[in-house]
Amino acid sequence: MAHSEEKILKDTFAAALAVAEPKHIVPECLARIFPAGSEPKGRCLVIGAGKASAAMATALESHAASHWPDAQLEGIVLTRYGHASPTKYITIVEAGHPVPDQAGMDGAAQMMRRVGELKAGDILIALVSGGGSSLLTLPQAGITIGDMRQTTEALLRSGAPIEEMNIVRKHLSAILGGNVARLAIARGARVEALLISDVTGDSPADIASGPCAADYSTYEDACAILAKYNLGSDVIPASVLTHLEKGRSGLIPETLKELDLVNQPVRNHVIATAHRSLEAAAECVRQFGYTPFILGDTITGEAKDVALVHAGLAREALTHGQWGALPMALISGGECTVTLPAGVKGRGGRCSEFLLSLFAATPDLGGIAALAADTDGIDGSEKNAGAWFTPATRKRARDEHKRAGQYLAAHDCYGFFSELGALVETGPTLTNVNDFRIILLPAGLGAKP
Repeated sequence: MAHSEEKILKDTFAAALAVAEPKHIVPECLARIFPAGSEPKGRCLVIGAGKASAAMATALESHAASHWPDAQLEGIVLTRYGHASPTKYITIVEAGHPVPDQAGMDGAAQMMRRVGELKAGDILIALVSGGGSSLLTLPQAGITIGDMRQTTEALLRSGAPIEEMNIVRKHLSAILGGNVARLAIARGARVEALLISDVTGDSPADIASGPCAADYSTYEDACAILAKYNLGSDVIPASVLTHLEKGRSGLIPETLKELDLVNQPVRNHVIATAHRSLEAAAECVRQFGYTPFILGDTITGEAKDVALVHAGLAREALTHGQWGALPMALISGGECTVTLPAGVKGRGGRCSEFLLSLFAATPDLGGIAALAADTDGIDGSEKNAGAWFTPATRKRARDEHKRAGQYLAAHDCYGFFSELGALVETGPTLTNVNDFRIILLPAGLGAKP
């Protein structure tokens, strides 16, 4: 039975999400960390932050209810507004993302107070996922929440990738860059961190800026990033610039380093990654008769430019039979950026912009279909996860005289796909393993000259 391109695209995206669902992967990891006979007993403090962290807390409580009869469970977890999940013992705090707010700062302060109350023999479980950096906003002395917000907004406007943003933020933070682990170690507690990765490379230091991980970056790196984007005193608060300069001069201690963790009971477990989701998507699309090719989970760059590269790869495969026989599917992940010109607000996000650029760049490949969506369910400024198109979508755009290039120039990718009824709308997925992209190249299709 033939399946529509729309169904194949959406089913494949669903498969990518399913393998990263906290309700499955959290209990599996906890069973490995605490096997039968080694379950937590006594005080077990659960903390966390990120778009998936509330769902992770729900999964942990469910596992603990049936497997940890002697554990005294308590905790606090921060998540983005609209991403809460029901819990009994763990308090869920919703806060601002990507721009931090007072709720995030208050929650982070409460979290650190409770970590500071741990005693020798207690267990600290950290549930960490993408988005945690802005949620765990606890500035160093002399820096206000307003200063942090202004700095974050300036970095967002500059087009700095999330990896660079987080290097700056962790050097302004009293909680990121391993500071949670540092405090827990001082209290004599055991630390087990469960991480859902939304970053290229899946380094614990990069996931939510590594609250329990050793940090490889320095104050010198943070200063260099601001200089790279010409972010000076006109847009960055004086308190931030002063703090970073003190750190660069050695007047303020660095973030947690590997040497600080030698012989310490601190472990970080990456339980979900973008590549695992791409592999699940590949297996799904194979069942529809397509040969999958995973292009990588670390693809970054300006969204519209990355789309042009993908268009070129699709054209190569169709024209010259690169990589084998059709039909095939090109699958990729990573996190692109969108740089908005001065005075342009735009509508949408990096996934929708990628897709619109791909659409505009492939008028000669009218038979292809594609989907791009953020696995957290929110792509940029609107409430959609991303968008999709099929040959039928392209025909409708042509019939309705919609010019993709005009929408792309205005960075209104949301408007284009919304008007065509081609948005991916999942609501918050309560997980986050970065962006997902798939291009279907059917048999019998070749590029037209």
